[in-house]
Amino acid sequence: MAQAMKIAIVDDEQDMRQSISQWLALSGFDTETFSSAEDALKGLANDYPGIVVSDIKMPGMDGMQFLKKLMSVDSALPVIMITGHGDVPMAVEAMRVGAYDFLEKPFNPDRMTELAKKATQARRLTLDNRALRRELGDGTTIIKKLIGASPVMDRLREDILDLGQADGHVLIDGETGTGKSLVAHALHAVGPRAGKRFVLLSCAAHEEDELCKRLFGPMEEGGSLPHVEEARGGTLVLEDIEALSQTSQARLLTFINEQGSPAETRVVAICNLQEQNKTCEDALRPDLFYRLAAMKITLPPLRQRGEDVLVLFTRLSEQFAEEYGCDAPQVSAQEAAQLLQAPWPGNVRQLINIAERAVLQNRRGSGTIASLLMADNDETQPVMTTEGKPLKEYVEAFERMLIDNTMRRHKGSIVNVMDELCLPRRTLNEKMAKYSLQRSDYL
Repeated sequence: MAQAMKIAIVDDEQDMRQSISQWLALSGFDTETFSSAEDALKGLANDYPGIVVSDIKMPGMDGMQFLKKLMSVDSALPVIMITGHGDVPMAVEAMRVGAYDFLEKPFNPDRMTELAKKATQARRLTLDNRALRRELGDGTTIIKKLIGASPVMDRLREDILDLGQADGHVLIDGETGTGKSLVAHALHAVGPRAGKRFVLLSCAAHEEDELCKRLFGPMEEGGSLPHVEEARGGTLVLEDIEALSQTSQARLLTFINEQGSPAETRVVAICNLQEQNKTCEDALRPDLFYRLAAMKITLPPLRQRGEDVLVLFTRLSEQFAEEYGCDAPQVSAQEAAQLLQAPWPGNVRQLINIAERAVLQNRRGSGTIASLLMADNDETQPVMTTEGKPLKEYVEAFERMLIDNTMRRHKGSIVNVMDELCLPRRTLNEKMAKYSLQRSDYL
């Protein structure tokens, strides 16, 4: 669930702060008011879950001093300044210091709402980036959004941490549904641009003329900045990079070349090319491809991630079970083997769909995972991978899943797990050590 965004309103005039608060509350925002900058500073710590709307002219600490204090605490906190007539030069100076935007009195309330929406969206992204960066930077815990203990996932996390700290542009490719957008988000979150703008554009979602306007400008009068400007100093993510026309590719290359080194704005290109026997290199002009592919991440397909399939299925089914208010399905040894053998052409996205439908089936008390796999593959028999695995691997994957699920269900109670699985303490300890399962993770 997304964190609720707040709006702190700071103004020494009671009528003004109440009217702003009432209007924004009617627009669906959670507001709190302060009569002075000094009072507001007491409640606006780093990672404040919202934005600030502040008057510039106030007794005591004025808006400019207040803004500088806020920027020293959290330079990514969006602050919308309110200025009286004739104070526009001061407002421009506030923008230079770090204000998100400013409104001149008397202002249009709808314009206030529009600015507040954009600022809170930016703030939510900043806080999400920080949370993800903390997750990725903590090697002692499982990264919640990049689940998996397979060697390919270990390498992926290492690549994200390494390339996130580097300065070059990045090309991300891989099969559909493998999580390429999430990796782009993670690269931004763990690097020096974390907290700065993260701008994402799908090149396949717009016609050529509209795409050029959105990416390079010029925008309609009063519209938002083109994406290359909006992302300045941060990260510009271009999904479906293969959909760019030759003309747009040339303009993008010019934008990249004009930045020099180190680049002010990092470009992360995501290739979703699905045509058989074609690669992103085939779709892009060579000079652009080599600028983007100097640093490259190829995401592993789910079928190459071994028992991660069972770990992911368990986590996803537990999440959906909680959402729907029912029990998660118990996976049999045969079903575990079927999950491990399935080819997963839709990768994690397909697995999410299967897990949700399995929970709904379980709530009704009918259906099997095998039937879902058959329906998903539109065949009379489940489609299996041609890559055979030793029986020992299937048995170990199922055993690990069974112990993991039982430990999770009993919240780390060794006695209850021993009773349910009919295992002596020593055997359970040995198997947990074998599968790198820590009791502390379940408490």
